[in-house]
Amino acid sequence: MDDHSSKAAPAVRALLFDTFGTVVDWRTGIAREAGAFLARHGIPGRPEDFADGWRERYQPAMQRVRAGERPFVRLDVIHRENLEDLLTAWGADPARLPAGELDDLARAWHRLDPWPDAVEGLRRLRERFVVAPLSNGNIALLAAMAKRAGLPWDCILGAEVVRAYKPEPRAYLDTAEVLGLPPSACMMVAAHNDDLAAASAVGFRTAFVRRPTEHGPGQSTDLEPTGPWDHVVDDFVELAERLR
Repeated sequence: MDDHSSKAAPAVRALLFDTFGTVVDWRTGIAREAGAFLARHGIPGRPEDFADGWRERYQPAMQRVRAGERPFVRLDVIHRENLEDLLTAWGADPARLPAGELDDLARAWHRLDPWPDAVEGLRRLRERFVVAPLSNGNIALLAAMAKRAGLPWDCILGAEVVRAYKPEPRAYLDTAEVLGLPPSACMMVAAHNDDLAAASAVGFRTAFVRRPTEHGPGQSTDLEPTGPWDHVVDDFVELAERLR
């Protein structure tokens, strides 16, 4: 695997990153802000469970767009809708809660902390490659996240740019086209095997980054690579060393 990837590496010109879980720690940030909200409104429950429940609604909501059941909408819209659904499931009536507070909590996804290696690793990788998110997040979300966390992106790419949610093939292919690159000149960097499988299927190079606590201390998925990815690393700094 390493011999193969080292031969392919000189052709790679852009590194495209999954964001939630790969670049930023969504669970800790969402639990932190949800905890304050739940306490303020007397809603019982563990903030971590609230964060998990919100995230569990993520893929099913996007699948409605992928399946053509609704037109493309930004992830901010999906997060806001899912928040109301989750609060209802937790026994709260969203209509009785201040709309401004709900809007602000929905924007908690804009305010997530980077993993400790993310900023330094991206900075090093940017010296040689174009670095950009290839995320299901929308432009405003990703730009706000980058500003707060200090993520040194060259540009903001992803679902809203190409009007498609991963793992649809055109989410990857159209992103490469936006950069004026063939798929083989792009490397998908992700902590999720399914994301890498979809990217690889359309010709992207791949790098798996271990994030063993993305889903908390009991995580049981994506602990190890499940495909023949070009690189397998523990963090972005290690990836930068591999791609020197």
